[in-house]
Amino acid sequence: MLLNKADYRLVKGGGRTKIYLAAWHTGDDLLVYIYNKNIHLGAVATGEFDNGTGRTTTSIISRLGHKDDAVAQRVAYAIAKHTKRATCVVAGIHVDAITQAEIAEILANCDDLIQEFVLRKLESKL
Repeated sequence: MLLNKADYRLVKGGGRTKIYLAAWHTGDDLLVYIYNKNIHLGAVATGEFDNGTGRTTTSIISRLGHKDDAVAQRVAYAIAKHTKRATCVVAGIHVDAITQAEIAEILANCDDLIQEFVLRKLESKL
């Protein structure tokens, strides 16, 4: 499986809020998959840092009825901003009968994964 061949594989949390991040170098760019045990294609986002303006922009495509766009955009924006690399994020997180507390924990786990990934990238000099 492609996920086993990722350049980076990180995990955060446990139980229903356990989240995984897998990432690959694609030339100078990054491809990131953020998911849980119910892996699927929920949304795709691209993030790009503009060296001229210092701004980061994102674009999102979401599947009908899916809410993964919030995670995809959050991850694409943060990674592109901090690594200054074009980043494509595929998000696929599904939890049946999710609670507000679980949503908050999943978002916190995603933020922790972003931070760990960015730190590793910066330490490896991208």
